[in-house]
Amino acid sequence: MLPAMTDWDARYNEEGWAFGKEPNDFLREAADRLPASGRVLCLAEGQGRNAVWLAQHGHEVTAMDQSAAGLAGAKQLAAERGVTLTTVRADLAEFELEPGAWQGIVSIFAHVDGALRARVHARVERGLAPGGVFVLEAYRPEQIGRGTGGPPDDDRMVNLARLRRELPTLEFLVAREIDREVLEGHRHRGMSSVVQLVARRPA
Repeated sequence: MLPAMTDWDARYNEEGWAFGKEPNDFLREAADRLPASGRVLCLAEGQGRNAVWLAQHGHEVTAMDQSAAGLAGAKQLAAERGVTLTTVRADLAEFELEPGAWQGIVSIFAHVDGALRARVHARVERGLAPGGVFVLEAYRPEQIGRGTGGPPDDDRMVNLARLRRELPTLEFLVAREIDREVLEGHRHRGMSSVVQLVARRPA
């Protein structure tokens, strides 16, 4: 059962948009790798910036998050941009993905502990339809101490070695570890160590 209020609700109830209203830069770059039609799921989507942008580009989008305040923001942003999307309030620890149901799954800075991340990624593998694509950007362990975003502990960070262990059945199309400037709202600001992935379930 989800609590009535979460720490993320408090963040999303702050003035302004925690991570801005515009989509993640890597998602914008990788979006043409997603199948042109079909359902796309955005995990831990928060206030909807990525889901709404994908809906603006013709995708049938579901935004999932544990925060009621975040999803309220997603609905507001969708209304502002004149698009529709489905929202689902759920905890990643309990959220089940229907097998073969999604043409695209998106995970942008969705940081959880390593054991849960491995379970979520196993569900991602099963949840993708044949030919479906997974898009991820996350902070690497090298991000710790920068103060520009992300959790403070290694276990919740991601790198290519961890992704290869956790997503063994997917074909990696883009797989890189880079440092780049991330400018997203007031919570992600500055030079950052990230991992970027586009991976496909074989048809």
